[in-house]
Amino acid sequence: MMRILYVEDDSMNRRVVRDMFASLGMNIDEAPDVATGLRMVEEEHFDAIVTDLMMPGADGLALIRAIRRRADAGAAVPILVLTADTSDLARDKCISGGANGVMTKPVGITTLVERLGTVIAASTGMIFA
Repeated sequence: MMRILYVEDDSMNRRVVRDMFASLGMNIDEAPDVATGLRMVEEEHFDAIVTDLMMPGADGLALIRAIRRRADAGAAVPILVLTADTSDLARDKCISGGANGVMTKPVGITTLVERLGTVIAASTGMIFA
């Protein structure tokens, strides 16, 4: 089974995304902040990461940059940003920072699964559905 990490500081947003995946019969791993997410990435293998952009302390860009600096295969994990910021500047920062894609909140389950599938397939050749 595919492992997905969701890094999001807002517990309600984590619940919504968790419930979306649960409705598909999937469990996701969750981190409430960047530090926890980075620790989890160091300790475990994930097939994809979905992260919020704006979080207290370190933000989603810090998470992406830290992962992309890794010297192992984990540096290439597909990362999708899920953010409330709809600006082109935010989207450009995410992509130039190493994200494989950006989506805006609120997101529906169909869109989330399609976009996640696209970034996973483009990065790994694996099919997610």
